[in-house]
Amino acid sequence: MTSRRQAVHETLRQSEGFRSAQDVYTEMRQHGAKIGLTTVYRALQTLADHGKVDVLRNDEGESVYRACATGEHHHHLVCRRCGHTVEVAGPAVERWAETIGADHGFTEITHTVEVFGTCSSCSKPPEAG
Repeated sequence: MTSRRQAVHETLRQSEGFRSAQDVYTEMRQHGAKIGLTTVYRALQTLADHGKVDVLRNDEGESVYRACATGEHHHHLVCRRCGHTVEVAGPAVERWAETIGADHGFTEITHTVEVFGTCSSCSKPPEAG
């Protein structure tokens, strides 16, 4: 792994939740890194290709990234309000994806499942007084 890719990965590991490439770039520049936005994008893509970071599209369609906690195939439950993210297994989803692919003659099936909602902290009614 190149030093710049390592620096991008480290920035994500120190972050909470998903971050855009622009956010990662801005934070790195604020900490004195001499890195270009294109390099950040390339590093994020390579890290995603190697399973080091998770990537999903937010409600605006922008790709956002997060360092993988498990390194194994998983899905995400993401709070729409605060961005809190939980990695979850989905054995039923895995079986469904394989079955639906096979039913239609597809092989080498891959998939991405992201579930969005509101976490319990964001769902709490404001305290009176």
